Amino acid sequence: MSTVNSGLDDDELIAALRRALLERTAVPAEFVEAGKSAFAWHNIDAELAQLTYDSVRDSQQALAVRSESASIRALTFTSAHLSIELEVGADSLIGQVVPTQAATIRVQPRVGGESFVPADEIGCFSIRPVPSGEFRLHCRTAQGVDAQTGWITL
Repeated sequence: MSTVNSGLDDDELIAALRRALLERTAVPAEFVEAGKSAFAWHNIDAELAQLTYDSVRDSQQALAVRSESASIRALTFTSAHLSIELEVGADSLIGQVVPTQAATIRVQPRVGGESFVPADEIGCFSIRPVPSGEFRLHCRTAQGVDAQTGWITL
């Protein structure tokens, strides 16, 4: 067994390690959150489901034709192999995977723990309560198709 002579005695080495641990806590919270967010997108193979319809955005264009807008907000996210349709209610998000199929929906808030909800054999699911703040949805179908939305704020 060989030893490396660092020129530090045990007390000096322990003091240097203590300083290193204290400096670790000096990292700004924004950097820590950015690092966690970068690592959290570990499923790079998931297709990006882009927002293709938002009733709030599209209703502004339709107001020239209609006099009132719908009371429920509808969103559609589309990827190459599936769509995720959402209706935003007062206390829940009601959704469907199209084409209809069983799936698992992962709700990933930017802050806080993620949760999982099942989509039944016709693709229907419900998320309660409506996520507050930024979140995204990751859908994995029974056939192995992965799709993930961008960050959403309602």
